[in-house]
Amino acid sequence: MNITTIFLRRSQLHSKNTAKVIGCQRFCSNTLNEKIEIPKRIPRSPTDILRALESTIKRDPTAAHYKYHDDPYLIPMSNVGKRTFAMAQEAGRKAAHWIRLEHSDLFNHREADPVIQMFLPKVIYNEDSKVTEDDLERTIADAQVNDAQLIYKLLKNQNVEISPTTHQNLLDMLCYFNCDDALPEEFIEERWFQQSSKSKERQRKTWKDGSFAEELFISIENPTPEAYSAIITGMTRYYQVDRAWQLFEEARQKGLVLSTETFNSIIRVTNFLKESYDMRWTLIATLLTDMSKAGIKPNLGTLNSILYSLSTMGSGKTTKEMVLKVLREFKDLGIEPSLGSWYYVLTTFCKERGPTSTILHDIMAQVENKEHTIFDPSDTNFFVTAMDVCRNHLRDVNLGKRVDRLLHVGNNYDLIGDSFKESIYYRHYFTLLATSIPFEEFMSQVYEVLVPNIYVPEPGVMNEVLKQVDLNGAIEYIPKLWSDMTIFDHTGRENLIQYILNIMVNNEPDKDSTLVERFSYIAWDIHTRVENQHENKTNKLSLTGDLLGLAMILLLRNNEYEKACTIMDKLDKGHNTVVGVPKYEALSMFVDHCIENKAPSRAVACIQYCSDSGFPEAQILAARLNEKLTLGESHLNSLSKIVGDINLGSRLIST
Repeated sequence: MNITTIFLRRSQLHSKNTAKVIGCQRFCSNTLNEKIEIPKRIPRSPTDILRALESTIKRDPTAAHYKYHDDPYLIPMSNVGKRTFAMAQEAGRKAAHWIRLEHSDLFNHREADPVIQMFLPKVIYNEDSKVTEDDLERTIADAQVNDAQLIYKLLKNQNVEISPTTHQNLLDMLCYFNCDDALPEEFIEERWFQQSSKSKERQRKTWKDGSFAEELFISIENPTPEAYSAIITGMTRYYQVDRAWQLFEEARQKGLVLSTETFNSIIRVTNFLKESYDMRWTLIATLLTDMSKAGIKPNLGTLNSILYSLSTMGSGKTTKEMVLKVLREFKDLGIEPSLGSWYYVLTTFCKERGPTSTILHDIMAQVENKEHTIFDPSDTNFFVTAMDVCRNHLRDVNLGKRVDRLLHVGNNYDLIGDSFKESIYYRHYFTLLATSIPFEEFMSQVYEVLVPNIYVPEPGVMNEVLKQVDLNGAIEYIPKLWSDMTIFDHTGRENLIQYILNIMVNNEPDKDSTLVERFSYIAWDIHTRVENQHENKTNKLSLTGDLLGLAMILLLRNNEYEKACTIMDKLDKGHNTVVGVPKYEALSMFVDHCIENKAPSRAVACIQYCSDSGFPEAQILAARLNEKLTLGESHLNSLSKIVGDINLGSRLIST
């Protein structure tokens, strides 16, 4: 390679490197001229990623709830089973809490950094504990009511000065919880299954008179407006109305400006303070005027309190006009109703014995296709009440479907309330669709989707489903419904057993159909279950002649002669245990099958039972037996003793 070639190659490399340098300089200069903006940090909760993943899939209604997935073979299929399963899991959590409390020395190690307080054992306080105001503030923040009371007393005994803020926070907590520890938030299932029992206590006084909350309030030398507000709100919350009103009047005489929540709580209990509707409304108007004069701004709680009070004033035209007027005025104030507000509107306009109102159509136009957030405890009453109106007040299936679609928008299902409200909601929805849409559509699009993982039909609802089977002649669904009834513990309901037997007997399938065999199996299953009832069972099914007769018909249609003989023996020998007698059709069929199986002795016993039961057709059965079979002398003598002249039966048949 000569010198010229080497020089040319070096020149080419130099030009390429120069171009690269120039390009980098241009890129760097452009980058330096651009302003880099770092986006603001978006706060994320620990479950945001899980929620994002969950939003990408739809819930499978045919799958059981995740809390039942520990053992697929033990997934409950009845309401009692679901509650028992969930509460058993809750009992396990409570056992873990008890162990952590009793053996707190075993849980002092750190599982995480920073420390997760829920992993640490609960601090136990006693009369000898050394406490500070910080301990009191912590127990107040954690809503540990009993511990907070004890710490407060210990601080007082130690002559520790407590700040007014902590003092007020303690009073607020005591009044809110009525001096009782609340159920811990982690016990979700107990809250879900026990909320309905608390509804019975809402209309009676449960405030603890002379409690520590009252002592704490009395100990304040010059109670502040906040102290008055706390004690009055707490008393009205637990329906100590008379004492709350006295303190309310006392605060107003002192010229104290109470909180909006205090006025709301007084408005809510006006039906306890005044008897007539006019006096209640006058009091509400006075309270609202006082709020305006004091510069106290109303809020959504004020609106709901007024609507609640109006909902207790009957369903007259004046009350309805007041409701609409209140809604307009609060809308002018920029206060939009919540679902709880619309619930009170429904309870006012759609009374059980009042005139029909279509106001739910107007409400749905305001709320549908939106995701709603809970603002008031009454918000959880909207869906169950709206579906009740659709079914019982309007009988409008299309409106019911709109309400159900709204329930499944976003996280609206969180507003269903508790297990009791959920069950009532689906009871109304289920019955509405069963009686309003084609039965095949109901079974395929509603029953198959909801039952049993989302809703287990109560006996009354199952009776309505059987009624629709009977009306539509849809007997092909009977085997599935009976299977579900056994799973749902409905086999102890005498009305359901009787109804399903009547449907199978009155709607005889074709002889070549598999339903004949299935109906026979169901009939024998019913007989077996009734026979094997536990002696100590509370609601024990009574063995009736009609029930046994229906079962015998279904067995004989499938040529189950031996099983039919078992039932006939039960009828013949069970005069003391079997109530009533079967229909003549069952006895006639049994005699015919005795003739086919050449069993004259059993036929004679059946005719004897027929005569003893008062059936005049016993002579006809005797003549038929004599005609179809060649009877011996003993059988003829027996028949003569039973019915007398056998030939009379032959003449009756010809006639």
